[in-house]
Amino acid sequence: MKPKIVLAYSGGLDTSVILHWLVHYKGYEVICFIADVGQEEDFEQLEKRALQIGANKVFIQNLQKEFIEDFVFQALKCNAVYEGSYLLGTSLARPLIAQKQVDCALQEGATMLAHGATGKGNDQVRFELAYACLMPQAQIISPWKDPEFLAQFQGRKDLIAYAHTYKIPVNATATKLYSIDENLMHTSYESGILEDPGFAPDESMFKKTTCLYKAPDKPVKISILFKQGIPVEITNYTQGLSITGPVNLFKYLNELAGLYGIGRVDIVENRFVGIKSRGVYETPAGTVLYKAHKDIESITLDKEVAHLKEALALHVAKLIYNGFWFSPEMEFLMCAINQSQKNVDGVVHMILYKGNVVITGRSSVCSLYDAAVASMNETGSYDQSDAKGFITIHALRLKQINKGKNNG
Repeated sequence: MKPKIVLAYSGGLDTSVILHWLVHYKGYEVICFIADVGQEEDFEQLEKRALQIGANKVFIQNLQKEFIEDFVFQALKCNAVYEGSYLLGTSLARPLIAQKQVDCALQEGATMLAHGATGKGNDQVRFELAYACLMPQAQIISPWKDPEFLAQFQGRKDLIAYAHTYKIPVNATATKLYSIDENLMHTSYESGILEDPGFAPDESMFKKTTCLYKAPDKPVKISILFKQGIPVEITNYTQGLSITGPVNLFKYLNELAGLYGIGRVDIVENRFVGIKSRGVYETPAGTVLYKAHKDIESITLDKEVAHLKEALALHVAKLIYNGFWFSPEMEFLMCAINQSQKNVDGVVHMILYKGNVVITGRSSVCSLYDAAVASMNETGSYDQSDAKGFITIHALRLKQINKGKNNG
């Protein structure tokens, strides 16, 4: 019997060539696993393509709801952003894909798992760390780290030539060499012509967002309702409609925010393996939800909890980016994050306009904001004379330090 392997298959250049190579060069029986995480694909065509190339079976799973609820919204609770800009769209999809790929392997009695991630990138780490947690006994096949594969393929140009030779249908061409990863959370672009960090991508590249000069000239007024840190309803006051349900809500906000050119980021980031990489991202819904969630936390979180959570968010983002979603430290931190969200209920009002998310107000039954205490026009329960002793105590240490300096 041929060795049985489950390949995480996207239908793109890398995995299409890798599928052919695993079947016809290595002699494996390959089962392709395709995850629908909201990318714009003809999945029937992907299945036909995989079978045509040589796959023994093809499994396709719609994971959109799980992706939004169990991964995207969990990261949203954390306010997880990598290096201040990247909202982790690809990073969040990989552990879910790996999880379902492992389920497929166990169901089919396969003992090997494969992916098409390059040996220079982050995805190889995300897939393989997830495999290690979920199926530690599996043998991992990673062609981009295989000496035989590397002797045959130096990069994408060699893949395109191979695909042409064996009539493997792929979308990549010699004039369109950048790589695209797409899901409900975002669309990302990297590699090829984007490897020059000074190169400005053409507008025709973008799929989710409108360029600012073509965005509507009139703003749209919306609100987002949160319950325990999760967005549950969007109201568009300009159009007079409300959207509920995690997937419907996210898709609608992607379209609306994308129309207004919200969520584009062009950055050079630091990969886990130590390489700097240029990436261009479109994350319209994620950008709006991130800003709205941070805002509703401003009136519902205790000061010290908020400051601790802000520090944790940096660490959580790093764990997600580096592929440690299923790690014990991630589980530990998420317990604290979920605890912090119990009273993060309320509504955030905002205007969307030409790339901007403008917060205009917020309200919550769990609000810790006290207008009487904060007001400059009334005393409330705050005795201003107490501030004298408060400042005196905190100034004592500073006086002692500077007294010593002055004496010296």
